[in-house]
Amino acid sequence: MSVIIIAEAGVNHNGSIKLAKKLIDVAAEAGADFVKFQTFKAETLVTKTADKAEYQKEITNTNESQFEMIKKLELDRKTHEELIDYCNTKDIQFLSTAFDHDSIELLAELNIPLFKIPSGEITNLPYLCHIGKMGKPIIMSTGMSTLDEVHNALNILIESEAEKEQITILHCNTEYPTPMKDVNLKAMLNIKDELGVNIGYSDHTLGIEVSIAAVAMGATVIEKHFTLDRNMSGPDHAASLEPEELKAMVTAIRNIEKAMGDGIKKPSPSETKNISVARKSIVAKMPIKKGELFTEENLTVKRPGTGISPMEWDRLIGKRSNIAYTTDDFIET
Repeated sequence: MSVIIIAEAGVNHNGSIKLAKKLIDVAAEAGADFVKFQTFKAETLVTKTADKAEYQKEITNTNESQFEMIKKLELDRKTHEELIDYCNTKDIQFLSTAFDHDSIELLAELNIPLFKIPSGEITNLPYLCHIGKMGKPIIMSTGMSTLDEVHNALNILIESEAEKEQITILHCNTEYPTPMKDVNLKAMLNIKDELGVNIGYSDHTLGIEVSIAAVAMGATVIEKHFTLDRNMSGPDHAASLEPEELKAMVTAIRNIEKAMGDGIKKPSPSETKNISVARKSIVAKMPIKKGELFTEENLTVKRPGTGISPMEWDRLIGKRSNIAYTTDDFIET
């Protein structure tokens, strides 16, 4: 099964359907499986006085509240429908993260293929129960969480009728961008070992190497923010990949998938032809007369490997030659 790659457009459309479609173009061209947006109503998501995250303060208007910032980034139902139709023309699947109950219902009505739970909702019991009842596969990010909190959220989903086999948990860090020293990628394996679930990684680091490493460690889902231009205004652009970087990440992940193989140690089809070239055979180190004993002085090992294997060395030493040999002749007995 191929790694699922989610290209996270998020709110990098800046409220423009034209930009949203350009983001879909980029994700489709890069070869991502899904392009994901965010579905919310500012009135049901934050209070009017809610503060911004520190990283948001650094790159957005300091005079506007979080409410004012995200209000401009809402996507209405008509826009959702238009973007879904556009994704269908580009052969990429549409996803969106719901941040409130009305948005969960909207996405269900639009028949999205799965539900994505963001890190901030992992302690939102009513929200988790609602998602768990929807009868769809679930991907849940776990930034800012302890293993106990992840376990608790998982249990709530299962108790709400979600199937454990249909749940994938993403290790995540919600600092934008995430410092390398805080990635703690081994925690992804800890989640798998302790909770027995499918795992993945939601990557907020700069660059693509951590996502690639996560795939090599067993991630089945990778989620990564992208933008048309990191210099655009908005809360998430600065920590996002640009188009060519997204394409490079997808290519690298697909290559890593191929490189992982089936885990059985055996010669590959491409290298089999090199066995006789690179390995060695037992040959005469000097002329050997018929009836002469084979010794460590008159035998040696050289390429190619088309004769008797050097693994037979001990069997030959002390035996008598049936024929005469000249230097470099393959030993035939």
